[in-house]
Amino acid sequence: MAKRRVKKRTHAGAKPPAPGMPGHQSAAALASETRAPKSMVIRINAGEVGPSISQLVRDTRLMMEPGTASRLKERKSNKLRDFITMAGPLGVSHLMLFSRSDAGNTNLRLCTTPRGPTLHFRVEKYSLCKDVQKSMRRPKGQNGAEYMTSPLLVMNNFMQSQQQADAAAKDNKTESNPIPKNLESLTTTIFQSLFAPISPHTTSLKTIKRVMLLDRKPSTDPNDPHAFVLQLRHYAINAVTPKSALPKALRKLEQADHLKRGDSARLPNLGALDDVADYLLDPTASGFTTASDTEADTDAEIEVLAVENRKAMSKDERQRIRDAQRAKVSGANAEGINTEASARPAAQPRKTKTQKKAIKLQELGPRMTLRLTKVEEGLCAGKILWHEYISKSKEEQKQQDKAWEVKNKEKAERRRIQKENVERKKKEKKANGEEVEDDDEEMLDDDDFDDDVWHDEADAGGDDDDEEEESEDDEDME
Repeated sequence: MAKRRVKKRTHAGAKPPAPGMPGHQSAAALASETRAPKSMVIRINAGEVGPSISQLVRDTRLMMEPGTASRLKERKSNKLRDFITMAGPLGVSHLMLFSRSDAGNTNLRLCTTPRGPTLHFRVEKYSLCKDVQKSMRRPKGQNGAEYMTSPLLVMNNFMQSQQQADAAAKDNKTESNPIPKNLESLTTTIFQSLFAPISPHTTSLKTIKRVMLLDRKPSTDPNDPHAFVLQLRHYAINAVTPKSALPKALRKLEQADHLKRGDSARLPNLGALDDVADYLLDPTASGFTTASDTEADTDAEIEVLAVENRKAMSKDERQRIRDAQRAKVSGANAEGINTEASARPAAQPRKTKTQKKAIKLQELGPRMTLRLTKVEEGLCAGKILWHEYISKSKEEQKQQDKAWEVKNKEKAERRRIQKENVERKKKEKKANGEEVEDDDEEMLDDDDFDDDVWHDEADAGGDDDDEEEESEDDEDME
């Protein structure tokens, strides 16, 4: 009987490729992949958010590529607890939860697993990728290559200046609550951890194809000077050869080519020249390259190492070089010259060439305007560290801390009782001769993940709403 074929290359149980074979990865590369942040962009209540938010979720997944679950499909029956349970085995470090409130506001929760904290944002404005592409005269064609690597994260004005902080501390008449310094640094750290850090010494510039910009806008509303508003933009990076890198004469010829037919006074006069090379090589020809000419704007230009194509030597050429070196050494031996010094080739300094590149950004989308409304300690169910509309005194904060200590002690006691019950049932099954499953797990408390409760701070506009939110916080503490 013929031996059954075992698929070892594409199926489970396949051996890893040997060093030097295609697909082989070093231990350092594997370790860097395991340490790279991974995210999941999720729709909460998938059947109720609407088509616009569903498309915004798909655009956000595309922006977070490649370290995200791009093919994730939510169901109406899925709860937040299901995604949190699977985040650990899959190595997911961040959760981005989009939802829509009863009032029609779009909300975003940015969580770090497994124990938080959680940032609550209200999406005040957003534009989809298709809207951004339609607004452009020449939209960028996407071939998918720019999404093979993570985008470059650029953040601006996240930390409030000391003058702004002093002015906010003096202003006690406003209803909004200024965000403390430690929470500003916490927000900065959470956004920085979305992508793997970039090392300027080891990271190749060719791998950076996109950039994600986060800009904190200063509040212009005098009634709300403490608003924490972020502008999110997503661009593709194009590096092209600038016109300033060309000779001045060629630039002038290009400008003259675009002139109108009636404006012939600015065209170069080549009648007295025998060849066009005389004009291109002469810096003073026709007065087009005088010192009064101004250079083009070079703010968006950088210098990078030029790509050099070297021809590989053939086997015969290498053999001729060896024969020449041997003949030189033999001649030196006959004349009594030190052969070791003559045989050692002189080190030639390697010349590095640089070239100018113009950096142009072309927007890909989506656009979002995010407003921070709440910072929570746990993973969507924890102590409120900061609230935009509700501020508490030090005594109220101490009472809240005591209430949370009591709640944590009660939760630990319930878990201890559940574990004892599981062990007792196992012993009873063993005594009765029944099979005991090794994968028996203790039940989680119902209040571990409060995924069905969503406090919509975006609708808090009056005193009645503030009182309702305070009562809800008090119920959570109880």
